[in-house]
Order: sequence, then C-alpha cells, then structure tokens
Amino acid sequence: DLKSEMNKTRKLPLMKDNRASDSSQEEAIDQWARRRKQFKDSKKCSSTGGSSINSTITEGSINSEDARSVDLGLHSENEDRGFYTENFHSASWVFRGDDVSPDNSPRCLSKRPRPVAIRERTVKIAKGTGNYPWGFRIQFSKPILVTEVDTNSAAEEAGLQVGDILIAVNGTDVTSMPHSEAANLARKGPDILTMVVGSDISRYPNTPRPTCRGYLHKRTQSAILKGWRKRWFVLKHNGYLHYYKHKKDEGKCRPLEVTKLEGAEIGVDTSLGKPFVFKCMPQNGNRIFYFCATSNQEMKRQVIFDFTGWLEAMDKAVHPVHQNHVWVDVTLHNTALPPLAIKNPECLGLLHQLDRNKDVWIQHYCILKDGCLYFYATLRSTPAQGGLYLQGYIVSEQSLGSKRSVIELKPPSEEFKTFYLCADNVNENKRWITALKASINKWLPLHQAIQDFMNRPLEETRM
Repeated sequence: DLKSEMNKTRKLPLMKDNRASDSSQEEAIDQWARRRKQFKDSKKCSSTGGSSINSTITEGSINSEDARSVDLGLHSENEDRGFYTENFHSASWVFRGDDVSPDNSPRCLSKRPRPVAIRERTVKIAKGTGNYPWGFRIQFSKPILVTEVDTNSAAEEAGLQVGDILIAVNGTDVTSMPHSEAANLARKGPDILTMVVGSDISRYPNTPRPTCRGYLHKRTQSAILKGWRKRWFVLKHNGYLHYYKHKKDEGKCRPLEVTKLEGAEIGVDTSLGKPFVFKCMPQNGNRIFYFCATSNQEMKRQVIFDFTGWLEAMDKAVHPVHQNHVWVDVTLHNTALPPLAIKNPECLGLLHQLDRNKDVWIQHYCILKDGCLYFYATLRSTPAQGGLYLQGYIVSEQSLGSKRSVIELKPPSEEFKTFYLCADNVNENKRWITALKASINKWLPLHQAIQDFMNRPLEETRM
C-alpha cells in the first residue's frame, strides 16, 4: 500500500499532460513527505500509556530482532470494548450470593441443601500410580463435593474442579450415597474412572489461567548477530507470550513479538551448554525459541525459582483447559437478552464510560447483575455491546477533570485496567456505587473461602 501511494504521488506532477505547475509539484512532494512521516510514525510505539495496540505479527512472521519483516496493518483496539475479564481469570473466585455474613460459609462450600446443578458433564480420569492414583479429594456431604484437585494430576488434566458435585461414578448414581461408598465404588472399578459431575454458579470456582512476567535472556537467531539478549517477557492469561525490549515498554509500546503457546513444545534444553535454558517450539514449527534465566551466580536461588516458575506457567499455557466457568456461560447467555430481560438486576440505568484513548465519555444503558456490568447501546438494544467482570475491584467516588463526581473502579493490581463511569448526577452516582459494592461483595477469593471453611472439622476421602 505504501509503495502504491508513493507511486501515485510521484506520478502526480506528470499528470494533466505534463502541464502541472511548480506549485502542484511542491504539493505532491509535501504529500509524499507526509505519508513518509506517517509510515515512520506507524513504527513507533504509542505515547498513550493506557492504549492497547494489537498487531498482526505472528510467531512465524519474524526471523530476528535485527532483520524483521513486519506487517504494518496495525489497528488500535478499543480497550473498553467487549468483556473485560482479566482480573477474573487471574485468580480463583467463588460465588457466595447474598450470604455475606461471616457466620455463613460461601454456598460453594456450604452443606446446606442446594438446587439441582445448572450443568452436568462427564469426566474421565486415567488411573495413575501411588496411593492416590486419581489426585482429588471428596468431602462428606450430600451431595458429595470435590474439595481438592492435586496440581498436575490426572484429575486436573481431565478438567475436574474444586466445587464439582458427584452425580454418578462408573455408571452408578451416588447422589444419596455416603462418600466412603462412592470412594470404594471408584477403587473397585476399571482403570478409567468415569464420573458424571455437576456444577452451578456458586459451587464451581473458576480456574485461574497462567500468567508470568519478568526478564529472560532470549537467544537471537539472526544470521548477522548471534548471542543472548535480555528482554522483558509477559505471559498473558489468554496463553500468548509477549516480549518487549524493556519493562517500561509494557503497556506503552507494541510488543516486539507475540507467540501463541497453546500446542507448543516446551522443555529443558542442554544442547547449548548453558544452565537454566529452556526452549519453546510453537505449533506451526517454523522456529524454535531459546530462553535462559539470568546467570548471575549471586542470585542462583532466584534463578532456579524463575526458571521453574516460567516452565510451569508456560506448560499450563501449552495445555489449557477449555472449559468455561458456569458463571461465564451465564453472562454469555445474558448478553443475548434485551436489557430488561435479565432477571432481578441489582441496578440499571444510563452511565457514561470514559474512553481513555479518545478522552471522551460514551453513554451506555447498563445492567448490573451478580458482579457483572453489562453495556448496551440503548434500552432497546440487543445484544449487549460488552461488559466488565467486577471481581476484586474497589469502588470509590473521585473527581476527574471537570467532573466533580466520578465512579472509579480500581483493580487490585496495576497490571489490570482502571475504569471510570459517571451517571447524570451525584445522587445517581451514589446509587450506583452502593449497588456496585454490594454486587462485588457477592464474590470471594477461593483461598479465603477454603481457609475459612477448613477451620471447621470436616471429613474427607482422598482418591
């Protein structure tokens, strides 16, 4: 496209039967200079810290940092468009609904009777070795509840989750069976344990997706320059590995490269004669990446920690569990409904959202329900334009620019985005703030829920 535009501008002074004036020639030269400047600017990083730039660079499109052929078809992504779920996927969350009293357990761990599970699925677990060949625990309760799934176990690989309800084991209904009998039924069965499990919004904690960030040395593969270069790497929750020249570039510059890890081959490498080296070969197999933790001997303990941490995180990204949290299914279902068809909303009305890329406020009709804020273009619009998962966010009233009262939604970590909303007046803002705080309070971090619940005496069977 650039070459064609340059050719057009170069030909411009020759048009009209070569009767163009000197002024038209100068105008054409200026136009070419402006396009050349745009071309140069497109290679520079954005100066706005809050912007997000996606490129069409793939893991096979670049051969080295020094000799790269980059597709310049860049587009600025509206960072507030669609569902923002980063913080939800960064940790495990459980739904406790309106049971916010400290005397009550979250419903995911409560022994009180619960309605029929929203969703049922079949899980097949291959029997491993050792005393606990399947790698999970079930709790004495009715229905029987999965309370622990071992890391890297056959149960985790099969997709079994903490909070799952056991419905059938090897074809036998266990909904009214003591958990010890269900355990014996599993032990006496075949090497492939087949279970029907159910889950609902409150019993099924989400599984956090892997994330990791830090400096690693990357081996260059240029034909001219060879060696190791220190780069800032970011493994995101969606399983894509980004890297930048410096830590400060994250969030401000486009990454030097983006690599999809799902299906890749990850492993320790000893062929280069250097300690703490591991390699990654993406699924397309076009190139192999070599990474190395820092070799500073004074920080050897930290090196080992970084080395194993990166290997574990990347391995989880290579083998993701493609299974939605039940609540994610619920929110996706709700997006297809008209705004007023969402049952029992906690708050609804017009809100303005700050688009930080353009520094403008965009009006939405909003529905708040169970920790999710849905954005619609108007009251009669279907489907929803997007939304925000609110787990872990802190709500407060702030002043911003010329606006005296603005709703600030601040994440628990700086790596996630802060959102600003504003209603038509101060009283409406206060109404929304109260509702947002109550909606967020319906969710609890899984580790906190389990810690509180485990303080009580309880009977479990390890499988």
